[in-house]
Amino acid sequence: MKKVSSISTPRAPAAIGPYVQATVSGGMVFCSGQIGMSPEDGELVSGGVAAEARQALANLAAVLDAAGVGFAQVVKTTLFLVDMEDFAVVNEIYEQALGSACPARATVAVCTLPKGALFEIDAIACLP
Repeated sequence: MKKVSSISTPRAPAAIGPYVQATVSGGMVFCSGQIGMSPEDGELVSGGVAAEARQALANLAAVLDAAGVGFAQVVKTTLFLVDMEDFAVVNEIYEQALGSACPARATVAVCTLPKGALFEIDAIACLP
């Protein structure tokens, strides 16, 4: 049986349910969804979907870093949007954050997200 380890960092918001920020297993990092929640106070950042997307991506970067990887090692992301009208704004912010890393991706429209968030992202990465 392969060893499974949990990843946790104070540089990303603590889990708001019975889950961990990420799990490492079989050379892969499976990151839980990140919303635009501030790690300092656990509240959503203000400024709408653009601000939330930037914070969620910063949170994800912190979790990846704690696991010893970065966006360059991400092989799959899933984006969750409450309003698909926000797709272009989020896509631009996503591209800025990931740079030349272009993993496989799905974008899903959802009715609601935790804490009333407008955006959420999860990721799968490979350990180097």
